[in-house]
Amino acid sequence: MDWQPLLLTFKLATITSAILLIVALPVAYWLTFGKFRARGIIEALIGMPLVLPPSVIGFYLLLAFSPSYWFGSFIEDTIGLRLVFSFPGLVIASIIYSLPFMVYPLRAGFQSLPESLREASYTLGKGELETFLKVLLPNCKPAILTAFVLTFAHTVGEFGVVLMIGGNIPGVTRVASVAIYNEVEALHYDVANQYALVLFLITFVILLIVYSINNRLRGVRRTA
Repeated sequence: MDWQPLLLTFKLATITSAILLIVALPVAYWLTFGKFRARGIIEALIGMPLVLPPSVIGFYLLLAFSPSYWFGSFIEDTIGLRLVFSFPGLVIASIIYSLPFMVYPLRAGFQSLPESLREASYTLGKGELETFLKVLLPNCKPAILTAFVLTFAHTVGEFGVVLMIGGNIPGVTRVASVAIYNEVEALHYDVANQYALVLFLITFVILLIVYSINNRLRGVRRTA
């Protein structure tokens, strides 16, 4: 078994989850506490990856990233980066496809906090940014941890989007899900089973650790 697809998979999942955490925290805060008319439209756009087939999202991203279209052409001409069949393209596609898996748990975490927490912070003279960083985020640790791990696990399991955008280039875009598909197609079921078993065990252990930590944090919060 070649370990390179697995290493590439976890590299993609780590980068995607880290970037999305930075992006999704203000987005989730904005959706929870902001007041604007286009909330429904924004929520619908964020939630589209949950209901659309991955091949649909992958197809439109493939068109957008192609040098034949303005976005892909602009990126390639401006910074010399081709997004189609490249690792950076996989990262951007994964960020878009995994966005709701990061935003919705964070939003649920913000919504679970009592409104009096923010009001007390404002009463004590803290601004909105300071309240967000020093009051809300420390009380949303279970939600942040859950969001990060769900995004990581979802990225690990991506297939349709990464295949459409990245193809099957060894060492560049061949992630574990694509490698499993290749081995099954070649009737190498023993190798495909090895890939699948490694992914199964690693994701199970990660989820088990996260939910155990979250249960402890909730227990501490209830007894405090």
